[in-house]
Amino acid sequence: KYYPCTIPLSCPLATSVGILSPFKILTYVFLSISASDLSRRRPLGLKIDQALLLVHNELIHENLTVSWLSDYCYQCLYQDLVSVPMSNTSGKPSIVAVAVDSQHPVTLHLNGTGAGRELPRIHYHFGEFGNYSLVVKSFDSSTKMISCDIIINESPVNSHLLSLGLSWLSHIPHMVRITKVSRQLLASPLGWCFYSKELGSPTRTDSTSSDVPATTWTVSQRRLRSLDTFRGLSLIIMVFVNYGGGKYWFFKHQSWNGLTLADLVFPWFVFIMGTSISLSLNSMLRRGCSKWEVLGKALWRSFLLFLIGIVIVNPNYCLGPLSWGNLRIPGVLQRLGFTYLVVAVLELLFAKAVAENDTLETPYFALRDILLYWPQWVFILTLEATWLGLTFLLIVPGCPKGYLGPGGIGDFGKYPNCTGGAAGYIDHLLLGEKHIYQHPSSNVLYQTTVAYDPEGILGTINSICMAFFGLQVPALCAAMKIHINSNHLFQGIISAILTKCSKDEGYIPANKNLWSISYVTTLSCFAYLLLLLIYYLVDVKKWWSGAPFFYPGMNSILVYVGHEVFENYFPFKWKMKDSQSHGEHLAQNLVATSIWVIISYLLYRKRIFWKI
Repeated sequence: KYYPCTIPLSCPLATSVGILSPFKILTYVFLSISASDLSRRRPLGLKIDQALLLVHNELIHENLTVSWLSDYCYQCLYQDLVSVPMSNTSGKPSIVAVAVDSQHPVTLHLNGTGAGRELPRIHYHFGEFGNYSLVVKSFDSSTKMISCDIIINESPVNSHLLSLGLSWLSHIPHMVRITKVSRQLLASPLGWCFYSKELGSPTRTDSTSSDVPATTWTVSQRRLRSLDTFRGLSLIIMVFVNYGGGKYWFFKHQSWNGLTLADLVFPWFVFIMGTSISLSLNSMLRRGCSKWEVLGKALWRSFLLFLIGIVIVNPNYCLGPLSWGNLRIPGVLQRLGFTYLVVAVLELLFAKAVAENDTLETPYFALRDILLYWPQWVFILTLEATWLGLTFLLIVPGCPKGYLGPGGIGDFGKYPNCTGGAAGYIDHLLLGEKHIYQHPSSNVLYQTTVAYDPEGILGTINSICMAFFGLQVPALCAAMKIHINSNHLFQGIISAILTKCSKDEGYIPANKNLWSISYVTTLSCFAYLLLLLIYYLVDVKKWWSGAPFFYPGMNSILVYVGHEVFENYFPFKWKMKDSQSHGEHLAQNLVATSIWVIISYLLYRKRIFWKI
């Protein structure tokens, strides 16, 4: 007789916890649940997002093989999970234990050695650190039908601490107020501070001319806080997910098609950069600045971004000293720098100074950007036609035309080395395999073995389009009035058509790895609506100051580079008691992200901004 393995789970909460601060409550809960999880997993050897499955084979003289398939793996092959030997004695099953994935629902496929048996498939969503039994037995000796039952021996733990984490985030403004005391520590003069604004500042008033007096370097009184708030919101989410996001799957990049929270922030950052370029260049043109001076500044800024991305923020440092043999050429800052340069040049070539009294009430305003700047639209449409032509017409050896899949075990294993189709092929051809990202998000779920870079060459075309869409935001013009831009809403319609409102079944699915056109139009629409809301709350009604996101938005390059460089340093990371606990990871990542918010606040109070 089989007795289920029962491991007691206890998480007492002190009755006096009500008098503790929210931070202490959250920390106590994190550590308490983590300790109970640890005591449960030690005899089982489970890792994060895993459950224990005991497979009971009661089939007489018949071996059993169990395969599995995740619901999130589109058109994938079943993967072998475990083989269970036959049972030689009735009533005494053969039992084998195996760890199963608990992130997403899975389908278990049973295969036996007996001829003519109908082996069912079982669809189930296992809970993290749960203890389950899969009992496989015959109905009776006279039939070939078998039964499969899943029994819960031990209930899974509640690892969804996201609500607690969000409540803790709500206390960041209080933490910022507390840090006012620590401002005294920064009273000493710092020789390295630069009084300026970071990349894409919307009200940039500096000039490349040495004849301009120093007073033109001050921050404009009309600076739009909503832009910095939006930029800071995107940046803080980016920092949080880069630090791990508590190891929750919805804070990681999607394996291939579809969107998670982590997939939103980089395109939003590109979008707001385009909006900032539009306003800043328009401001300089109204002041009569030379286009050559502005072009020189854009070239220098793009070069610095590319250089910082190559030399400082490079993942290959984990392999030792930086070497050209394995230097990753594409990257986040590299793409930002190139995108900024192209869009800035495009704006300089065709932009016209907008009068201060230009209003949004003219009958043709909704079409003004298209009518006045039709050369820009022709250029962008040409870029998009190039992306579509290369993606769907380029001949990739060993792959079908227009392939958009992940390769590996996707598409039933037909194209294992075709990850990314034309996008991956172009990077391999022009950059070389060792100079692109070696661990794409598809390598776990789809078991890909080919290097693929999500910041590759072909995707940069759509990154330029994303920044250009940011140029088209009319809600932040000099008239300071709300106006619904039909262009961005039309992009939402395009996205619905291209994706068929589905994750995998569309003509062109939304895909962060490919930076597909549907991905760009979808997030451009989202970004516009979110920016419109923030603009209304912050700059129009002034119901919200933008804090705490406003502060990192004012120092975006410093926060991004800093969080990459100091990722493995205390207090941003420390050795955990249990590295397989969502609770400890979430606490550590929230603390690290909050520290960068506090740092940006202190720098803002001292008027210290990193200039590029």
